[in-house]
Amino acid sequence: MISEPIFDNTEIAFSLKSDSELERAYFLFKMISIEPLVKIGTAATNFAIKAHLPIEGLIRSTVFDHFCGGVNEEDCLPVIDKMYEKGVSSVLDFSVEGKENDKEFDSAMTTTLKIMEFAKEKESMPIAVFKPTGFGRLKLFEKVGSGVALTNEEQVEWQKVVNRVDTICKRGKELGIWVLIDAEESWMQDAADNLVREMMQKYNTEKPIVFNTLQMYRTDRLDFLKKEHQLAKEKGYYLGFKLVRGAYLEKENERAKEKGYPTPMCKSKLETDTYYNDAVTYMLDNIDDMSIFSGSHNEESSYLMMEHMEKIGLKPNDARIWFGQLYGMSDHISFNLGVKGYNVAKYIPFGPVRDVMPYLIRRAEENTSVAGQTGRELTLLSKEKKRRKLQ
Repeated sequence: MISEPIFDNTEIAFSLKSDSELERAYFLFKMISIEPLVKIGTAATNFAIKAHLPIEGLIRSTVFDHFCGGVNEEDCLPVIDKMYEKGVSSVLDFSVEGKENDKEFDSAMTTTLKIMEFAKEKESMPIAVFKPTGFGRLKLFEKVGSGVALTNEEQVEWQKVVNRVDTICKRGKELGIWVLIDAEESWMQDAADNLVREMMQKYNTEKPIVFNTLQMYRTDRLDFLKKEHQLAKEKGYYLGFKLVRGAYLEKENERAKEKGYPTPMCKSKLETDTYYNDAVTYMLDNIDDMSIFSGSHNEESSYLMMEHMEKIGLKPNDARIWFGQLYGMSDHISFNLGVKGYNVAKYIPFGPVRDVMPYLIRRAEENTSVAGQTGRELTLLSKEKKRRKLQ
């Protein structure tokens, strides 16, 4: 068993932060901890963006630089290189959301391909990622998943989505780079799941390359994982799954209530944690058939994963097992895992400041709604500030 708690070491956790960056992080999490302030701030930011007010400079120097790597790939390089020196890899995430036309979808695919070419020479970037709705309209995914017949025009449009996803997965296999495909709202997820399954059958023939994402706040995802495992064994391909708790809880519950169907969400955080940990254990116990990317800011789940790896004789650096956190959050997990030799990566969002704002707003709202997350960040930042003063 893990003999000592490793996530309390703030010297390792914040070794890349200057004193001023530490102060900025403390200030930001303090602001995020005040829910009314987040609501006012996001409303004001949305208004400023729509009114084309010149706020990019202010956003760039505060929330953007804390949670994002830069405005383009090259901009992120200093961050990537510094983190890799500390044993933490990077997943560049082009975090532009809410696009609606082919030109924008093709541009997102081209950007993802560019990231993969950028990554192929860098050991620090073994993983690529994209959102399904970065490559096609959410409404189209929803219609495909519902089984309703598509119009001729929609069939052509859907084929373009399939082709974009296939292009990325094929290149992932050629380069040996994992391709993580994010999960989104439950009402579009069936179509995404079916499409990702097709890609796994096509490209995961020798080892996992294509990864689906399981949001474990959904009560059906553990059963889904087990059924996918059975199917993969029957058809002879490997599975890749990124595990997350989920990012659309309020939206999901509101829609279920509005449309009069039972919510697909767990009833409590404890239930979600149980599903998450059960999925981790199941995947590790079947690691010869699948690979896992555990996207979690939860210390207990991270300890559970480390302990179970040790229990069943898996090395910390087993290439099939990765831990992941978001840039700007949970450095105490990422860097303390990295120094112990575990495979760990930070998701690094990037993109034009204005275009990345929906992502940043969601991050702020999510931190506000996750009990204990922001408080833990503040406690650790405060501890490190005190430690440095005593030096």
